[in-house]
Amino acid sequence: MASLSGSERVTRDDLIKATGVVDDVTIAQLIATGATVDELAEALAWLANDEPMMNSGRPLATGRVRELVDILVELEPDEDDDGRGAPAAVNQQ
Repeated sequence: MASLSGSERVTRDDLIKATGVVDDVTIAQLIATGATVDELAEALAWLANDEPMMNSGRPLATGRVRELVDILVELEPDEDDDGRGAPAAVNQQ
């Protein structure tokens, strides 16, 4: 991505390099936003550092950046999801 102008539309290769995502459906959704390389970088910054960005007075992501964030956040594992499944029910009678 470093060699691309920030105003160029993201490509499949850009997305794979930046996110590691190789799922064709997700890649297609990300490309369909029409986002630029700069917008992808901003979305990734929001995902990595949302609290510091808000604390520095940055407005919440909007437009294509928001679309990218919404798609990419679905790829992250849930914080409560430790892979062990739901806890066993406890009988309290």
